[in-house]
Amino acid sequence: MALRVLAHFVPGDKVLDFVAPESDWLDVRWCAEDDDAGFYRELPQAEVIWHVLRPLSGADLRLGARLRLVHKLGAGVNTIDVQTATERGIAVANMPGANAPSVAEGTVLLMLAALRRLPGLDRAIRQGRGWPSDPGLGETVRDIGGCTVGLVGYGNIAKRVSEIVAAMGAMVLHTSTRDDGRPGWRPLPELLTASDIVSLHLPLTAQTRHLLGRAALARMKPNAVLVNTSRGAVVDEGALVDALRTGGLAAAGLDVFEVEPVAPDNPLLGLDNVVLTPHVTWYTADTMRRYLTEAVANCRRLRDGQPLAHVVNQPTGC
Repeated sequence: MALRVLAHFVPGDKVLDFVAPESDWLDVRWCAEDDDAGFYRELPQAEVIWHVLRPLSGADLRLGARLRLVHKLGAGVNTIDVQTATERGIAVANMPGANAPSVAEGTVLLMLAALRRLPGLDRAIRQGRGWPSDPGLGETVRDIGGCTVGLVGYGNIAKRVSEIVAAMGAMVLHTSTRDDGRPGWRPLPELLTASDIVSLHLPLTAQTRHLLGRAALARMKPNAVLVNTSRGAVVDEGALVDALRTGGLAAAGLDVFEVEPVAPDNPLLGLDNVVLTPHVTWYTADTMRRYLTEAVANCRRLRDGQPLAHVVNQPTGC
């Protein structure tokens, strides 16, 4: 009997082509993240969920009577009720490092777009205001190679960002929970004060929620740029909006937000000094192939009774 998988996203042709050779033993049911009717119709028969972003609550997990594995396509499991999964004997696995190349490149993209005022320049030239150039560009726009880049968190993604911006000539600092002995480590307050670009690479936990609040943002240089490709709630959005409006920060590049999808009245949407993308720095054909390779491999292990890879909990009875 085929292993039933509920994949909580809409596949493209390349995704369908990738899983097609496994169809003799893997029965994948695709469901858009905003299709609750489809999700709850398929959930009772699902043995595996391939999870992306839509929160997976304890109530959801209790409806999955046959569930054995929730496989996060990514690293952060903050949108999964891991405690309930553990109590119900459901393994929760993730894919550490699988999206690191794509998110690292997306992070640098946001750095450059914010630092070089890309959205504003694009709008100006489309509206016939591109020439003569704004003299403020030569006074404020920076090269990454002339900046100090501070990385908050130093996992797989941050290390790749460090390699890229160092190759561009930047001085790189980083911080983590304690001094890791690596060159460039600084306590968070010192890193915030010294950096021209601050880039966030943290999981969302009780300890990291609003880690960058008003006091932390006030430590940053007024001409600094903040980039967040980790989790939106690591930053106090209200405090960030105020800093961007009042000149406390020069710009921000954001791929993540406290509430997703972003509400139409979110004040960030009205700021010219913010570059926004909809939580997609990870979303490339290359990352999807890495995700699917790991997801199918773990399903095969589940089918064959082998130990699962990258399990983050200890489910009861397993």
